[in-house]
Amino acid sequence: MTLESYNRISRWFHPNITGPEAERMLLERGIDGSFLARPSKSNPGDFTLSVRRNGEVTHIKIQNTGDYYDLYGGEKFATLAELVQYYCENQGQLKEKNGTNIELKYPLNSSDPTAERWFHGALSPADAERVILEKGKNGSFLVRESMSKPGDYVLSVRIDDKVSHVKIRSQDNKYDVYGGEPFDSLSDLIEYCKKNPLVETTGAVVQLKVPFNATRITASTIDRRVRVLSNENGQNNGKAGFWEEFEYLQQLECKHLYSRKEGQRPENRAKNRYKNILPFDYTRVVLRDGDPSTGSDYINGNIIKTRKDDGTEIPSKKLYIATQGPLLDTVNDFWRMLWQENSRVIVMTTKEVERGKNKCARYWPSEGQVKECAKIKIKSALEKASKDYTLREFEVTREDSSEVRKVYQYHFTAWPDHGVPSDPGCVLDFLHEVNMRQESIKESGPIVVHCSAGIGRTGTFIIIDMIIDQIKKQGLDCEIDIQRTIQMVRSQRSGMVQTEAQYQFVYLAVAHYIDTLQQRLIAKQRSSMVGREYTNIKYASETGS
Repeated sequence: MTLESYNRISRWFHPNITGPEAERMLLERGIDGSFLARPSKSNPGDFTLSVRRNGEVTHIKIQNTGDYYDLYGGEKFATLAELVQYYCENQGQLKEKNGTNIELKYPLNSSDPTAERWFHGALSPADAERVILEKGKNGSFLVRESMSKPGDYVLSVRIDDKVSHVKIRSQDNKYDVYGGEPFDSLSDLIEYCKKNPLVETTGAVVQLKVPFNATRITASTIDRRVRVLSNENGQNNGKAGFWEEFEYLQQLECKHLYSRKEGQRPENRAKNRYKNILPFDYTRVVLRDGDPSTGSDYINGNIIKTRKDDGTEIPSKKLYIATQGPLLDTVNDFWRMLWQENSRVIVMTTKEVERGKNKCARYWPSEGQVKECAKIKIKSALEKASKDYTLREFEVTREDSSEVRKVYQYHFTAWPDHGVPSDPGCVLDFLHEVNMRQESIKESGPIVVHCSAGIGRTGTFIIIDMIIDQIKKQGLDCEIDIQRTIQMVRSQRSGMVQTEAQYQFVYLAVAHYIDTLQQRLIAKQRSSMVGREYTNIKYASETGS
């Protein structure tokens, strides 16, 4: 089983919930295609798969014969995880008796048993060993979910050049190291093990010295993680929590030493606002309507896509161009890029002048005026200012085309000269308007985002938007990793998200979004549940739960 597939399906197991509780959770927190598994109350040892479909919940019995798991006939599997993985990866195989498909798309994650950052959730033994041996030291430890027994956990500890895995049993809301003293929480058990080293059957002493902290979280629990990181910052003179996560990102920058030769060419140097902030060659925007030998194919901008850890692209309609604020001599190139990529939405996150320094050339005409940039003509049709941003609407034409394109510039003006906005809500409202516009133009190309250098504020906006887009698609119980997402985006344009304050602001903005969404969902669900009673009668195979 790959790490990717395991991460996708492993946290669906809820060891201590009933059928009515499963239905309530799926209706309140899930979306159609959300699912979870739980122990059967009527047949101990068996399980029930609960799936949300068309706003209702279907419950499917899974039997455990002692030899294999199956849905009372059909395919047989050695483990519950393999059964669920199979039906996740083979849509169309799970059906009602009448032939209607039942789709398993989004695991409704069980609550983490602890807010401690040493808890890594769904992590395979091999990946636990890899990360601890690569990045940890002697005595580094983490706790992960058991792959072989859903509901149990494993303590993985580095002992010199190997990793020891210690099973932790979860039973009756207590935790123990199989047969040892039971504890009320995982945190209590780990604290005990820190003070009382374990001894393996081989005689090796397992000492817990340094927690190996995770950055992965379930989206719906981000508020708890923000509190933990904030407390760590406050208790360690600012040298922990957010700072620690951001510093780790900075240390990884050496892994992103991709070629930047095009920006260093003599004919292109003057096109860079800052001589050392250059685009990676492999993701740069290549302008195709000029003579490459003269350097006219160059602009300091990169295409940003959502990618997997191995660098392969994840199919998505959501694309961005991260670029610097145009210079007087690159305004023509900026409009060439917009026309070529068919971009209809521009996000500008800097003022033209800040603290007496030019941050971006005015590349647009005043309201009612026309600006000509080489073959492209830009007419300002509308300029409307609001509290936090100015919206400008342009009609753009090119001399060799009869097409008239509408391009919208959203100029965010509420970002202070230094630091970050005090209210994440204003950024979220702004991004909502941007996305509404982008989605209303079916043929629109990538959203163009720029500040001055095209990395700090630009990266912050893109990261927030990417993570919110993931939550919209996968629901509140998807797993998000802000640090990892920034690392992925930095592999396409260096330095994205420049400061610890910006890093922390991403967390705060996403937390604000989730809190607002949770409140809306609860209110909506309460409204829809008025006069409705729980009915546990719909099953894909046998009746009963």
